[in-house]
Amino acid sequence: MTLRMATGLERIALSDEAVLSQLRGRRIGLCAHPASVDSRLRHARHVLEAQGLQVCTLFGPEHGYGGEAQDMIAVHDAAPEELPVHSLYGATEDALSPAPAQLAGLDAIVIDLQDVGARYYTFVWTAVLVLRAAAKSGIEVFVLDRPNPLGGTIVEGEPQRPGYRSFVGLCDVAVRHGMTIGELCHMVAQQEGLGGALHVVSMRGYERQWDYEQTGLPWVLPSPNMPTLDTAFVYPGGCLLEGTNLSEGRGSTRPFEIWGAPELRAAELARRVSAPGVVLRPLSFQPTFQKHAGKRCFGLQVHVTDRAALRSYALYLRLIAEAQRLCEGSFAWRTAAYEFVVDRPAIDLLTGGPEFRQSVDQGRDLGELLAREHAGAERFAEARTPYLLY
Repeated sequence: MTLRMATGLERIALSDEAVLSQLRGRRIGLCAHPASVDSRLRHARHVLEAQGLQVCTLFGPEHGYGGEAQDMIAVHDAAPEELPVHSLYGATEDALSPAPAQLAGLDAIVIDLQDVGARYYTFVWTAVLVLRAAAKSGIEVFVLDRPNPLGGTIVEGEPQRPGYRSFVGLCDVAVRHGMTIGELCHMVAQQEGLGGALHVVSMRGYERQWDYEQTGLPWVLPSPNMPTLDTAFVYPGGCLLEGTNLSEGRGSTRPFEIWGAPELRAAELARRVSAPGVVLRPLSFQPTFQKHAGKRCFGLQVHVTDRAALRSYALYLRLIAEAQRLCEGSFAWRTAAYEFVVDRPAIDLLTGGPEFRQSVDQGRDLGELLAREHAGAERFAEARTPYLLY
């Protein structure tokens, strides 16, 4: 395979002296997960060590350093082989940030996490929390940049309104933000005065209009329920299902693409909703775990036919609104704690405010809300310009 580009990690693998010279002789903490691999599928830890760099401590984001845990499952510290592994997704909100004792003795932290381009995907916020903690301790952070799998030109969804920040959006950004993890960290560093602590190891040869397939890089699941690139493309909308009692397809082979509920009139839903870039196919499925485990569900598989045309956020807003009407009175919003927040519904945290939930509950047409979401996305697309690196 001939690579069209080089990620930040690939630059280290290719012995880029501009990067290696900043890391040699330092005691390094590595924040990574299973998708932290180079083009030959070698993990970041081994790439760094092969270049003679001293990795002393490992940090794992949500799902764990090894990626074994399901969503919102606390992961405990572990010590595989000879290095300690500190979990940055424990049982409490405080555990999302590295503690001073976990940073003790480190001279630098390298972050190599594959994001999927949606505000609620927590890896970028782990990177932000590591950056904040490291800056307080006088430790430099090196973010090895990676592509946004959805490309960097299309933006969807309004940023959060005041009072709706959480671990599914620590800073106010669009739902589909169109930024790389390096660009988002650069934005936060500039806005919060942390620029002296951050070094973004930028990609070489990257074109921001590319989706992940166009980069030539291998796809590795960044989390247990992100099996394919098409899953990532529907995720800006599909993740909204977590704010309801509808199954988002966890426990099936194509989560977020397959979704539904035991009482959903799926064929009627497919007749009522259509959108560019997808075919909505009614189906039945039986989740093996989580919502409706072991029950026959009726729902849709969202088949992506044109990634460039798909706007999944608006699509799933419409699908959820119609599903409420077609669930024979069994539809409900999630009220249990969500990402350590107990005082606001999960759907409000995901959409960035109460407006969508209120519109659905009141049976209002979504036209005005969708127009506002689009306008908010356009404003964010303009506001992010100073922080773009490509």
